[in-house]
Amino acid sequence: MADLTTLWEVGLPLAGAGGGLGYAKARAPRVFWSVAGLPVARVRFAVTYRATMDVCGLTVQPSRFRAFLVRNIARRSDVQPVPPKVRRVRGSSTGMRVTLRLPAGLEPADVIAASERLRHAWGVHSVNVVETKPGFVELRMTGYDVLHRVKMPRRLPAGQMVVPVALREDGTAFVRDYLKVPHALTLGANQSGKSMYQRNLIKGLARLRVALVGIDCKRGVEQRHYAPRLSALAVTPEEASGLLDALVDEMESRFDLLSDHGAADIWALPSEVRPVPIVLLVDEVAELFLVAIKKDEERRDRMVMQLIRLAQLARAAGMYLEICGQRFGSELGKGATTLRAQLTGRVVHRVNDKQTADMGLGDIAPDAVFAVTAIPPDKPGVAVAGDTSGGWSRIRTPELSAEEAAEVCAQFAHLTPHLPALAAYRPVLPIPAPAAGPVPFVKPIPATD
Repeated sequence: MADLTTLWEVGLPLAGAGGGLGYAKARAPRVFWSVAGLPVARVRFAVTYRATMDVCGLTVQPSRFRAFLVRNIARRSDVQPVPPKVRRVRGSSTGMRVTLRLPAGLEPADVIAASERLRHAWGVHSVNVVETKPGFVELRMTGYDVLHRVKMPRRLPAGQMVVPVALREDGTAFVRDYLKVPHALTLGANQSGKSMYQRNLIKGLARLRVALVGIDCKRGVEQRHYAPRLSALAVTPEEASGLLDALVDEMESRFDLLSDHGAADIWALPSEVRPVPIVLLVDEVAELFLVAIKKDEERRDRMVMQLIRLAQLARAAGMYLEICGQRFGSELGKGATTLRAQLTGRVVHRVNDKQTADMGLGDIAPDAVFAVTAIPPDKPGVAVAGDTSGGWSRIRTPELSAEEAAEVCAQFAHLTPHLPALAAYRPVLPIPAPAAGPVPFVKPIPATD
């Protein structure tokens, strides 16, 4: 009887703890990883590190001097291969980071090629390899799928033109830094999360001292919600043509200002004369290329030419492009591939065919094309982000409704600058409806003879 009582007293708390950990693993993965996953992963890493590096081909033969020391000083006949030296191990609420010093003969590409094998060997969700400086790489391991339920980090990057937009699969924030990547292209099929990405981008831009200009040729069904924060908006191809002409005129006037002050870009100008940065948001860019009748071709060609001019020259004038669409290739017409080549940043959501993935990432990161085609349809917001450096990563944007994005735009409407060159395209704000309530009684005026 005493044995049963002891078993009950010991087993009940253990069962409760096990059930609590199981619940945390499903509902609170950060808590589970911090309490149980991280300690186990650190022990597994420390115990199996050398053997794992060896079987994954990440070791090199020791130098002759090292072999001489081992045989003559340590008096050992077996000279083991040399793995990368562990410099630092840090844990976090999402994973673990390990800094490695590569021995002579290894390069970061070797570690990147073995990242999938390292993931399985150490039992983590993913292993991303980042070169921090020559000879050093950082293994960014995640203990669980951080993209399943997106929660942005508490400490987000900040800057003059920096906007956190999504979460990377290594647990860090994906940001749009317009000073580093001035122009970007976003592609994705219907219901892929492309609009969600745009909402998060606009939400972040609305808080900055920038001018937002929208082109939404779907009669403004997407961008009219953001009218309080837009300095200009075009909702038809005809309006878009005039707005692009006005933007090019604004760019040329800024070039005159730069020339007068001998500055290379607007950020080298004194703050008192520096013009406000402009971000042009184009939704469904294909609507600018497609024409129904022949007489519209001249307007189409002019719009494409103006877009290409802005993409090639506008960075120095503090004007940046965000181009969005479902497909963007040569079938749209002349000028499409020329414009695409100027768009450094690429974000591709789930697409309907491999050719669309090639349009977005095939020319800068061919390895990422397969990752795009593997995005499941039940995970809207998941995308692959890359740039012309060849690097790429999976990202996912947090859920954000159009109403929430519109509320942020209305909250920061006082930051909307007035640009005289674009005044003709300033959106007309809707008149608020009167508050609901009883109709007041008005005493009739008696008729007079």
